Amino acid sequence: MTEKTTGASYAAAGVDIEAGDRAVELMKEWVKKTQRPEVLGGLGGFAGLFDASALKRYERPLLASATDGVGTKVDIARQLGVYDTIGHDLVAMVMDDIVVCGAEPLFMTDYICVGKVHPERVAAIVKGIAEGCVLAGCALVGGETAEHPGLLGPDDFDVAGAGTGVVEYDRLLGADRIRTGDAVIAMASSGLHSNGYSLVRHVLFDRAGMSLESHVEELGRTLGEELLEPTKIYSLDCMALTRTAEVHAYSHITGGGLAANLARVIPDHLHATVDRSTWTPGAVFDLVGTAGRVEQLELEKTLNMGVGMMAVVPQQSVDVALTALADRGVDAWVAGEILDRGDHTEGATLTGSYAS
Repeated sequence: MTEKTTGASYAAAGVDIEAGDRAVELMKEWVKKTQRPEVLGGLGGFAGLFDASALKRYERPLLASATDGVGTKVDIARQLGVYDTIGHDLVAMVMDDIVVCGAEPLFMTDYICVGKVHPERVAAIVKGIAEGCVLAGCALVGGETAEHPGLLGPDDFDVAGAGTGVVEYDRLLGADRIRTGDAVIAMASSGLHSNGYSLVRHVLFDRAGMSLESHVEELGRTLGEELLEPTKIYSLDCMALTRTAEVHAYSHITGGGLAANLARVIPDHLHATVDRSTWTPGAVFDLVGTAGRVEQLELEKTLNMGVGMMAVVPQQSVDVALTALADRGVDAWVAGEILDRGDHTEGATLTGSYAS
């Protein structure tokens, strides 16, 4: 007797097209909230459309682009079952890189890879991305959701994104503008942001045996709530500051830590010194250092230590800059200065001890 067989199908292989279609329908309302007048068409096309005639007001427009992900922070979201904040992290990692050169964020696309499409879960991720785009002033013009059964577990996922901005050529910020005597202004981070989570997870979970549900007194909340705190998005704050005060450069403090990222915008003949005594890192940084007996220099090479963005401004702009940031609710302070390079081999160094 011959056994009756059924032909193979995409669904049998683990890809649910209908679930993907439902996810698209659920996310449409959130994507609409990010629209700018330059965006043409709606969600569901093969490509996002942005009316480039809007750039005619520029004499010499430079397009700035960046791409990034969120790293292993997505596993915290997965474990907690909280999916509507991780998108803020994604937008911050992409658009705050773009604004560093003085560019206005224009639009963004996302890529969500899942082991199995859970429509409501995908929609929640997109909701977070859309909310982040609103905070950054950019449009979410499209994206892709890919289902990878067999490569990812049913609950596993990852996110990535790419963004584009524009800046006038003669307003481009960076190392060429920095001068001896400039001040370095630090802007407070909202916590760990989205870098160093491989170290953080190893220290707190593997070595210290903590759980996401653990209430940590010094944090004033559970460990999971702290680790999932969204990355602060500085894009609109930086753009407002550039319009209000003279700014020579920005530095987005991400992977590699404060000194290494600041050094990226310092010219070869100059040196930035940052005084640790001008701020106190949040409790989460001390928790990671203590729980893992991580040396301070290692922490500083990996984590932002409480500073998410830095601005380099001339001394005469300091008061105006600090006032402008305070008016926008940004905690900022003068943390350092620009000096001649002298004997320094690195572009930036941290000095002193953190305030207690």
